[in-house]
Amino acid sequence: MNELEEYLAVAMRAGCPPDQMVRFERAGLLLQPRQLAASAAARLCDAKDGPTAIGYGGARGGGKSHWLLAQMGADDCQRVPGLKCLLLRKVGKANMENFEDLRQRLFGKLKHEFSAYRGVLAFANGSRIIAGHFQSEKDIDAYLGLEYDVIGIEEATTLSARKHQDITTCCRTSKPNWRPRIYSTTNPGGIGHAWYRAKFIAPFQEKRETDTRFIPARVTDNDFCNAEYARVLAGLSGWQKRAWFDGDWDIAAGQFFTMFRRDVHVIADFDDTRAREWFAALDYGFVHYTVALLGCTDGDGNVFIVDEHAQRLWLPQRHGNAILAMLTRHNLTASDLRRFVAGADVFSRQSDGTTIAAQYARLGFGLRCANMDRVNGWAEILQRLGDVDGGVRPTLFIHRRCTRLVETLPALQHDPNRPEDVLKVDADDDGHGGDDAADALRYLLATKPRRVLQRKLRGL
Repeated sequence: MNELEEYLAVAMRAGCPPDQMVRFERAGLLLQPRQLAASAAARLCDAKDGPTAIGYGGARGGGKSHWLLAQMGADDCQRVPGLKCLLLRKVGKANMENFEDLRQRLFGKLKHEFSAYRGVLAFANGSRIIAGHFQSEKDIDAYLGLEYDVIGIEEATTLSARKHQDITTCCRTSKPNWRPRIYSTTNPGGIGHAWYRAKFIAPFQEKRETDTRFIPARVTDNDFCNAEYARVLAGLSGWQKRAWFDGDWDIAAGQFFTMFRRDVHVIADFDDTRAREWFAALDYGFVHYTVALLGCTDGDGNVFIVDEHAQRLWLPQRHGNAILAMLTRHNLTASDLRRFVAGADVFSRQSDGTTIAAQYARLGFGLRCANMDRVNGWAEILQRLGDVDGGVRPTLFIHRRCTRLVETLPALQHDPNRPEDVLKVDADDDGHGGDDAADALRYLLATKPRRVLQRKLRGL
């Protein structure tokens, strides 16, 4: 098998249809295997029940930027006349890797015109790519209200969930037999880390992708990456190496729980008969999430978080019933809990003189006020996470069904004004992000069992 035959075999295994490969050949493009996988995923958007968003992200230097422009220009624009595409690029990156230079390298064999003044790349069939740049989120507003058949976003995690949602509303079409789609590339970290992880990475890892497809990127995917740059990335340490070289989405700049490892701390199964004592913790909210965690200890001093309840916009009665159902799944009742702790706000009197705790008491839950010391609470979690690289054994494990807690911990960051504390953050309008599950875990671990001291009376 010669090199061309081997290349076509790789493309076929990736799922690229023959006509797509013909278009890449006409453009003079030679894509890497991981880039071919991303292009194959892009073609899935054609199907009525296919995805509408393709994410390609992870390590730096994986060839993501080249792929994004190549897919839009050499494939999408060539097969659909009059296609209108928007490519949004961070201004800083656009300066380093000039758009004009990039399009010359990618489309040298395709007839096209580029107006640097208007920022428009036009092809012979009337299709065009508008090169949009943004320095800050407010710059995105200039593109809102317009219609684009395809939108490509570089450095997607530099956008908040709300701003990404805003630009998503512009991805629509009046063309028959074309489904609008959004392509995005990015690295771990940034203001949008949490929503991007929830939208793309979590469904990919859990094999439940429906309207999205995610292609993980590593620097080793790109044979054309500068060898010196690859060595620089490989020589990094700590969170930078895990994020920028390995493309690890459980780590990012400023992350508080850097010792959290999904492959270490998240477990797939737990035998309830191992439990020595059971306990629970509640972080209450209405607009924010109410999160209840169920945990236990074993005979070796380990703590297992085996179940969670997480919902918002519910009243206490409904939460209480759901928590009872959670206990029932483990053949438990409220009386089986050694303690059930909650945040101090649950015990504050409302305007009618009642408390949230009293409402839960009517359902059989005797809530107790948690230890509210934030710094020591986070320190307790850090201690129990251990340090796998340093040889410190972890003593905290979380069942994979506790999805909100598992997604929350790696997303939390240091408070810049109080480094020993976690930066408080609320979930956005779509429910992404927030620190409610982590607060519940802090209550659970930091609140110790009450001990009754018995003193012998003199003379007895």
